[in-house]
Amino acid sequence: MEHTESNITPAPMLEARNLTKVYEDGIKALDNLNLKVEPGKIFAMLGGNGAGKTTAINLFLDFIQPTEGMALINGINANKEPLEAKKHVAFVSENVQLYPNFTAMQNVDFFVRLGGKTHYSREQYEAALHRVGLQSSAFDKKLKDFSKGMRQKTGIAIAILKDAPAILLDEPTSGLDPKAGIEFIRLIGELRNEGKAILMSTHDIFRAKEISDHVGILNNGILMAEHSSDDLRGVDLENLYVEYMAGYMEHTESPIANALKPS
Repeated sequence: MEHTESNITPAPMLEARNLTKVYEDGIKALDNLNLKVEPGKIFAMLGGNGAGKTTAINLFLDFIQPTEGMALINGINANKEPLEAKKHVAFVSENVQLYPNFTAMQNVDFFVRLGGKTHYSREQYEAALHRVGLQSSAFDKKLKDFSKGMRQKTGIAIAILKDAPAILLDEPTSGLDPKAGIEFIRLIGELRNEGKAILMSTHDIFRAKEISDHVGILNNGILMAEHSSDDLRGVDLENLYVEYMAGYMEHTESPIANALKPS
């Protein structure tokens, strides 16, 4: 049978459908969030503290239950079938929780095996640690002596070795020095090119614009706006972010609002 090009949009690997979280004290941390992340795409959620970014990621990971709506990973409801859903996702948090009395190599081996991957050799572990920029001299040192950036790199190596089709990143560049931040952006660009669907929460406006295919701006649990990288070409994302946070986008006199309107 002759192969023909298809223009069908791939099914999202990560999807939030009307995802809402109201806590017991009545605070609505997330309000009717809808977003999709397709394979080979990076979606960055921008927002300040309390915007709802981490709540969204926690719902995908079934750390908390939604009040309404669904978080889907590869079409699987993450809150109804969490064990099955987690087979398809890797996670790196802002403060990577690893064992401080284990070496980097021991942490990688333990968590990769815990995730069901038992076929890797030490050489493959070393290759993953090299790939994330951890120096060879640190491979057999205990994590209690690591900087935050070095712990972050070890966590990213574990996520890579899990080889999941989706990756969740919660403030992944927090605590990284400028060189490590540049290396990280290069790395997630490589992972996108390998077909990974990446959902990232961040405060880092500049890196979000540099690497992301889609940027969503959250405020008080509401997705105020979502723009593609094409939409944002030539746009001052920092000023756009400030305008959304201040509620100015309702005003037609906003030059950024006008620039983003469909022609």
